[in-house]
Amino acid sequence: MKKRRTYFSNHGFSLTELMVVLVIIGVLVLLALPKLLPLVTKAKTTEAKLMLKQVITLEQSYKFENDRYSASLTDIGFEQTKLISEGGQARYKIEVVSADEKSFIAIATSTVDFNNNGVFNVWEADQTGVIKEKVPD
Repeated sequence: MKKRRTYFSNHGFSLTELMVVLVIIGVLVLLALPKLLPLVTKAKTTEAKLMLKQVITLEQSYKFENDRYSASLTDIGFEQTKLISEGGQARYKIEVVSADEKSFIAIATSTVDFNNNGVFNVWEADQTGVIKEKVPD
């Protein structure tokens, strides 16, 4: 009687073959990582822009009602999301640094050093609605 051969017998990958594949994947990740880090940082800065847009809208509404801009985030109705350092999810601390009858300046300061160079990202917005990066990270 002839022995029947199956495809699911003791065929598999050796430890050496698996290690070679893992080394190749590791090298590919190391080659791609420097190109991906700026994209990750750019995605994280979107948070600052969105929060500053909200502050601009709230400040404009406050001005229509009170004929002046407010230096208080509470007065305009902005609620700061809990920061990562406090166990939350926000990476930027929002502040209104100056406000009067004609203008205001709000800033978003990163609480996380995205590329570990000791510099923290800062964005600024004013009554014109322009949001610009003051300190790049």
